[in-house]
Amino acid sequence: MRSLLLAALLALAASDAQAQGWPQKAVRWIVPYPPGGSTDIATRPIAERVTQSLGQPAVVENRAGAAGNIGIDAAAKSAPDGYTLLVAPDSITSNPHLYKVSWDPLRDFAPVIQLARQPVVLAVHPSLGVSSLSELIERAKRTPGLGYATSGAGSQQHMTAEWFAKLAGIRLTHVPYKGGGQAITDLVGGQVKIGSLGSSPLIPHYRAGKLRLLAQSTKARAPSLPDVPTYEEAGMAGLVLDQWLGVFAPAGTPEEIVRRLNAEIGNALGEAVMRERYAQAALEPIGGSSAQFARLVREDFEKYSRLTRELDIRLE
Repeated sequence: MRSLLLAALLALAASDAQAQGWPQKAVRWIVPYPPGGSTDIATRPIAERVTQSLGQPAVVENRAGAAGNIGIDAAAKSAPDGYTLLVAPDSITSNPHLYKVSWDPLRDFAPVIQLARQPVVLAVHPSLGVSSLSELIERAKRTPGLGYATSGAGSQQHMTAEWFAKLAGIRLTHVPYKGGGQAITDLVGGQVKIGSLGSSPLIPHYRAGKLRLLAQSTKARAPSLPDVPTYEEAGMAGLVLDQWLGVFAPAGTPEEIVRRLNAEIGNALGEAVMRERYAQAALEPIGGSSAQFARLVREDFEKYSRLTRELDIRLE
């Protein structure tokens, strides 16, 4: 018993010493997607700003593949010393319900802070001839099986559209793409008439009149889309889903380091320059405490467990 207590005290002392000396070298930020996507775009300015406040360089490492699972796995297996961080979207809480993964978001990570959020939007090509969610429902009832594009099976975009279809009592046909780029190209070109996609890349086409946006999935309207109703406002009670981005550290990272990172990143998110950079990418900066972010992670892990079952979401 004494030996166990002594070991615990020594481990705690070592952790405190590690935290007090941190950082003494570059901090690696793992992005589990390719450069240029929303996760990468949100990470780089924050990493650059935190570099200035910590006095150590930041290295952004894109570890893409397997719907983000490769990069997430690499982060989970990294030493919990404050020198490896993961920036991941909410798919970190849904992927375990869809894929065989070796990591658990609740067990293997320490949530640091929520960076941002954006809605999933329901977009239609003007040639479909509908201008509201109610008109789309009427059209879908007359023509069951209308196709809708997403960036991939099992994505939040897929779940949102199937949730909407279930509540509306209609049948839609999922057309999954390997990423959002080609899905948007085909939607703007009219090859597919409906899309359930992230808002950021659609906004320029919406403003140019090439697409109509019928609904957004957040609880309140996103600042970048003040004139687009939420699903709940359009009559879909309870349909709320945020696409969020957050920073994680490997489980076991000293609490003092997590608190320091939370404070530094939170300060950066509050700066006008950073808020403007996020706004340009149609991202709403959030921040908040580590405890608030941990609660969101737990709630979404449970939500996606329920949705994958109730909506029968399967990988094709």
